[in-house]
Amino acid sequence: MSPFWSGWIMFLVVLNLGITLFLFLWGQRVKIPTQSDGTSGHVWAHGVLREGVRTLPLWWVLLSGAMFLTGFTYLYLYPGFGAYTGKLGWTSHQQLANDVAANNAKLDPILQRFAGQPVETIARDATATRMGERLFIDNCAACHGRTGHGNPVLGAPNLVDHDWLYGGDGATILASIEDGRHGTMPPFSGSFDKDMIEDIANYVLSLSGADHSPAKAKLGAPQFALCAACHGPTGTGNVALGAPNLTDHIWLYGGDLATIEKTIRDGRGGVMPAWRSRLSDTDARLVAAWVYAQSHTD
Repeated sequence: MSPFWSGWIMFLVVLNLGITLFLFLWGQRVKIPTQSDGTSGHVWAHGVLREGVRTLPLWWVLLSGAMFLTGFTYLYLYPGFGAYTGKLGWTSHQQLANDVAANNAKLDPILQRFAGQPVETIARDATATRMGERLFIDNCAACHGRTGHGNPVLGAPNLVDHDWLYGGDGATILASIEDGRHGTMPPFSGSFDKDMIEDIANYVLSLSGADHSPAKAKLGAPQFALCAACHGPTGTGNVALGAPNLTDHIWLYGGDLATIEKTIRDGRGGVMPAWRSRLSDTDARLVAAWVYAQSHTD
């Protein structure tokens, strides 16, 4: 803290405490003019109500004095009076460091149980999944939601169903968390005109048995051959590429006709950031174990 700001804070503390202490002491000695009946002479309700003058009760005086004593003691023991560090030398940074060290002393033996263990094994441990859930909420819920049900606006997939873009085994989930993913659906507005995009979208809807136009779907079937390079000739997807299965009823961005047309026309670019630099390997395994446990309830 610079000398200026230290001096400014000290000035404000002295000013505020000085004024309040003066008023407190002066209030015990000041003489208020009173009438012969002990009132101030102020009346209301045509003289029914009169303003009395009484000395402050002893309990109030003692309590207020104790508050001043507490304030002065605090400023002597702890930081608060400018750059003065306090008699105890306490700092919030050191308190945080001590609390983190105490927490780690309790946490480290628990984490060592899960270090290097397969995700599938960790997922069977109730303590691990509770810890993984907390880590998931702290780090992943912003996109995937607190319960992992995803967000189609962001293209964040549902993590508690049985549908996986890159695979749902423990090692693959862990790789997604630590190294991230970058899924790309290229735009086809330069290859297909508006009618062709509508035909392909109807064909895609037909793959999952959703409502569609059979006539348009029939026209879109031959055009889907270009899409089959990633999604497969039957539209069942490709986990090696992160190409979703189009034959189920699970959609990353939404499964209505307009949304599918937009996906074909403009493309999509979903990004799962890598968390290796933020989460330790064991923390990442705990998150993966919780995700695995939610989607593999058997």
